[in-house]
Amino acid sequence: MMHLKTIVALTSTAVLLGNSAAQAQINQGQLGGANLNTITTAVPFLMISPDARSGAMGDAGVALSADANSIHWNAAKMAFAKDKTGIALNYTPWLRNLVPDISLSYLSAYTKIDDRQTVGLSLRYFSLGDITFTNINGEQIATFRPNELAVDGAYARKLSDRFSMGIALRYIYSNLAAGLDQNQQTIPGQSAAADISAFYTQPAEIFGKKGEFSMGANISNLGAKIAYTESGNANFLPANLRLGTAVKSQIDEYNSITFTLDLNKLLVPSNPIYQRDNNGRIQFDPITGVPLIERGVDPNQLAVLEGAFSSFGDAPDGALEELREINISTGIEYWYNNVFALRGGYFYEHPTKGGRQFMTFGAGLKYQVFNINFAYLVPTTRLQGGNPLENTLRFSLMFDLAAFGSNK
Repeated sequence: MMHLKTIVALTSTAVLLGNSAAQAQINQGQLGGANLNTITTAVPFLMISPDARSGAMGDAGVALSADANSIHWNAAKMAFAKDKTGIALNYTPWLRNLVPDISLSYLSAYTKIDDRQTVGLSLRYFSLGDITFTNINGEQIATFRPNELAVDGAYARKLSDRFSMGIALRYIYSNLAAGLDQNQQTIPGQSAAADISAFYTQPAEIFGKKGEFSMGANISNLGAKIAYTESGNANFLPANLRLGTAVKSQIDEYNSITFTLDLNKLLVPSNPIYQRDNNGRIQFDPITGVPLIERGVDPNQLAVLEGAFSSFGDAPDGALEELREINISTGIEYWYNNVFALRGGYFYEHPTKGGRQFMTFGAGLKYQVFNINFAYLVPTTRLQGGNPLENTLRFSLMFDLAAFGSNK
C-alpha cells in the first residue's frame, strides 16, 4: 500500500515546481561547492501564484496596483482598489505534461465598506487528481482523490491617504490520504494562519512623466504546524516574507508602463547538516535516538514563531546560504489605453534551494466590466520531467460588479 509519507512527498514534488527533480540534475561543481539544501514545508500549494497577471510578471505582485486577487499578494492593497467591488476567477492546470487532472482554482472577491475600509474573501482549491492504492501484491484496493483548500477572510484599512495595512485570516484543510494507510491512523491535516501586510503608494515623476511609486510587504501563512497523523510529527506551514516595489510611468495619454520587483524568503527553519558515517548513513544518538547534527539546528524542536525568527540565521553554511534562500521575482507590464496589456517577467531561485528559474509572458484585455488575463511560463533551467507549468496557459477572469448596473 502507498504510505502517507509517499503521498506527502508526491504532493510536495508536484507543487514545488520540480524542486526535487532539479536536485538530480545538479552536481556539486555546478553549485560552487555549496550544499544542496532545499527547504520543504507542508501545504506548499499556498505559495503557488494563483492569478495570470502576476503569473505573467515572474510571480511578482506585492506592490502592484490593487485588483480582485490582492488577498494572496498583499491584502493591504485592497484599500486602494479603484473599483468599489470586484471578483476574480482563476484556473491553473498543473503538471499537464504528465497528468491531465491536477489543477489549482482560485476565487477571490472584495468590496469597499467606505473610502478607507475594504473587506475580501477568497477560496483556493488544489486537486491532485486520482491516486490508485495497491497492496503488497500490486492489487488495486482503493482509488483516492487527494485535495487541499484554503478559505481566507481579509480586512484592509487606509491609515493615511498613501499608506494602508491589512490582515487576512486563513483556514487550511489538506486531505492527502485520510484513512488509507493501514500502518498508521491518517487524518486530514487542518490548521489556521494569518497574514499581516502593508502598502504605500505616492505620485511620482518618472523620467519627466507623471507616474506612481509603490512599496509593499506581506508576512503570510503564520500559523500552527499541520499534522497528518494523531501521533506523528507536525510540519511547518510555508510562512513567507515578501517585500517589493513597483514604479509606474504614464508615458502619454494612451500608454503606460510598470516595473516591479519582489524578494521572497521562507520564514521556515533551514534543514541542518546531519552527521553521517563512511557509507553516508545518518548517525543517531544511542540514548535518545535523535539524529546527530553536524551544523545547523533541529527544526522539529522549534515552535512556529521561534522557527520564523531563527530562519534569518540558522542556515548551516552561514550568511551566504541565508542570502541564497531569497527568491527574486521581477516583471514589466505595458498598457495601451487601459484596454490592452502585455506582460513579461523572470523568477530566480538559487540551485541549492530548488533551482526554479523561468521566464514568464502574458497579456490582458479589459472591456467595460470584464478583464481577462493570460500567462505562459518558459523554463530557463531544464528540470528532470520538465516544469509543472511548462507549455501551460493560465488564465484569470475579473469583474467589476459595481459597474454592471451602469453599463447595462
